[in-house]
Amino acid sequence: MSARVGFGFDLHRLVQGRRLRLGGVAVPSAKGLLGHSDGDVVLHAVASALLGAIGAGDLGQHFSDRDPRWRGADSRTLVAAVMQLVRRAGGRVENVDVTIVAEAPRLEPYKVVMRSAMAALVGVPAARMNVKATTFEGLGPIGRGQAIAAYAVVAVELRAARRRARSRR
Repeated sequence: MSARVGFGFDLHRLVQGRRLRLGGVAVPSAKGLLGHSDGDVVLHAVASALLGAIGAGDLGQHFSDRDPRWRGADSRTLVAAVMQLVRRAGGRVENVDVTIVAEAPRLEPYKVVMRSAMAALVGVPAARMNVKATTFEGLGPIGRGQAIAAYAVVAVELRAARRRARSRR
């Protein structure tokens, strides 16, 4: 077995007229995230980290913003597609750690719900999914309430890695 780590990051601008979804959960807010899909930076960061862990490129390669199929797409669909790639690579998610950076809205009441929703998406117990939230203390576009960002780190166990390596010899 082989352990792999992936890192993901995403940032989107906040705009009027969009719903705010974070970690697959609707969060009441006057503004939502601008993006080709639903703009869920948390799920985008998780999907990006998963792709990194299995060496499968980035979100743009798999879900181009030039492809109309992904316009307004629910980011849970993107994570489900990435999880298929993880399973095809012989992978199993061990744990996920997410940090959301936002001045507003206050995310404390939603972290437990996000944790459960994302744990179900990637197939881990909630105890292996961690969600943290912080601010930028008023600095930069995030601090001014113009954007929200998310960072994600995942650990994936690849069972098939040795078998593939041996078959190439």
